[in-house]
Amino acid sequence: MPTEILMPALSPTMEEGTLAKWLVKEGDTVSSGDLIAEIETDKATMEFEAVDEGVVGKILIAEGSEGVKVNTAIAVLLEEGESADDIGATPAKAGEAAPAADAGNKAAPAVAAAPASPAPAAPAAADGTRIFASPLARRIAADKGLDLAQLSGSGPRGRIVKADVETATATTSPAAPAAKEPSAAAAAAVATGASADMVARMYEGRDYDEVSLDGMRKTIAARLTEAKQTVPHFYLRRDIQLDALLKFRSQLNKQLETRGVKLSVNDFIIKAVALALQAVPEANAVWAGDRVLQMKASDVAVAVAIEGGLFTPVLQDSEMKSLSALSAEMKDLATRARDRKLAPHEYQGGSFAISNLGMFGIDNFDAIVNPPHAGILAVGAGAKKPVVGADGELTVATVMSVTMSVDHRVIDGALGAQLLQAIVENLENPMVMLA
Repeated sequence: MPTEILMPALSPTMEEGTLAKWLVKEGDTVSSGDLIAEIETDKATMEFEAVDEGVVGKILIAEGSEGVKVNTAIAVLLEEGESADDIGATPAKAGEAAPAADAGNKAAPAVAAAPASPAPAAPAAADGTRIFASPLARRIAADKGLDLAQLSGSGPRGRIVKADVETATATTSPAAPAAKEPSAAAAAAVATGASADMVARMYEGRDYDEVSLDGMRKTIAARLTEAKQTVPHFYLRRDIQLDALLKFRSQLNKQLETRGVKLSVNDFIIKAVALALQAVPEANAVWAGDRVLQMKASDVAVAVAIEGGLFTPVLQDSEMKSLSALSAEMKDLATRARDRKLAPHEYQGGSFAISNLGMFGIDNFDAIVNPPHAGILAVGAGAKKPVVGADGELTVATVMSVTMSVDHRVIDGALGAQLLQAIVENLENPMVMLA
């Protein structure tokens, strides 16, 4: 019987994507591991491999279709002896495969006809991850009442095959459906205020351009709305004198010039945060719903602005890396972030983040914590300001204002103050970071 090829979940948070390009056409023969499509998520475009073998009988979702939900059938694979005449499905046109916004901002239902007499749909685990199993294994499991989520596969890459289900017994009942997590659309809809129609009527008669939201902007809106509503933020502010750091940076850059290395102030900030997280290990933690995970390494995320949104690539084990290594890695991650070429593992994770708007002339600002991080450091521009010296004399120094936004569920006020103090000490005494 025909086998459905389903829209994959290419990252733990992916709920929908754009079928950017088909790499096969109807009638092509594919094997497990063959590249068959390019899928665009909210962050990147990734290649999708076939997990079954057979002939592409029908393409159900046309390339260019946006908002295709995870686990939606996007094509049908035929086994030996089957023909496309048995399918009876019509490919969905681009824009019809998923909810689309009309003038009233109402969602239209997905259009994707199911093949006639399909094989049991490829199952998914409780977390939404697809379980890889051969079509025959799925049919046998359905006949025997087996829950594939509780079986271990002996095939390539853990795929469940015929032998795995034949030797298993129906001793377990199908797993109860997990509580459905709120979708990104639902999260964005919380407390959004007036509807699109109401807002449009307010500006009736005025000229404007309507800009549709892409996947990245929808995700940013949903995640930051959720973060601001559910994370109990508090804020700690400090001024940091940079003269010693700027002098030390200038000396290092002269010595590193022959190697083509030029350190930025941001490189020192990354290193300062990484070492501070080691000095105050209780603050190097993330919120995990019903518990706190205290991390061992300092995995520091850094916000990178790109057209239409931002990435937060993560520099893992930052406390172990030299300033020049951090500088090179950050430049590489930032370049690939702007080209949307980062893999999910490069922008997921981390326990603490840095957002630096100093290069845009911003003096100070408050950043929003990006869950599950426990905090984020908002960095402003360094500027010459009058300060009172240690002996009470009035002098001029280069001062940078920072604000640390903290998740109070993970870090209390005194602990946050210790962490920020450690960051300040590292930046005002930069040679200590090389000790």
